Amino acid sequence: MSQEIKLSIISGSHRQQSESVKIARAVEHQLSTLDGVSRDNVGVNLSVDLSVDLIDLANTKLPLWDVTFENIEQQQIELLADQLEDSDGFVFVVPEWHGMVPAAVKNFFLHYSGGQLAHKPALIIAVSAGEGGAYPIVELRSSSYKNSRICYLPEHLIIRRVQSVFNTDSENHPESQSYLERRMTHCLNLLVSYSLALRGVRQELPAETEFSNGM
Repeated sequence: MSQEIKLSIISGSHRQQSESVKIARAVEHQLSTLDGVSRDNVGVNLSVDLSVDLIDLANTKLPLWDVTFENIEQQQIELLADQLEDSDGFVFVVPEWHGMVPAAVKNFFLHYSGGQLAHKPALIIAVSAGEGGAYPIVELRSSSYKNSRICYLPEHLIIRRVQSVFNTDSENHPESQSYLERRMTHCLNLLVSYSLALRGVRQELPAETEFSNGM
């Protein structure tokens, strides 16, 4: 038995060719090694076929959230909404800027709280040039799920001293690279498993109620 899973990777940096998009590409590559891998699901052997989209917010520039938008802006918003709607799970690669997530990430969640992310799993990968990286994890877990109803995995990944790992054009720190590759594979395997499981949950959700927003 084979099931198709579509995942979207969102790189949250505003900068062109950022360290965040470098990590997003590493995630994309790591997922390619999981594509077609068989796994046991309650006694049923499944072959999972993965398709992956990489959304770089440095290039996919959404307008600042407002009540109304120009036609061209609305088309751009809806195009990405359709892409997210088709996704079964997400990876958010988010740098720590001044102890916060970048404005583009907050703006993203303001745009897409209408069900595109709802009841779908997401892995948070925080990126830091130094020894930081914990604050974006806390911020996203505490403030971005209320109306989007995104389901963050209980596992996350923090990539510290990001310039020293996942490089394709320079040397990587061998111990850090080996550890983070193994940990990333573990997290992504969890994401695929949750994506399969929550697909069933979405099929069994109760009918729409008056409570369109979280409390």
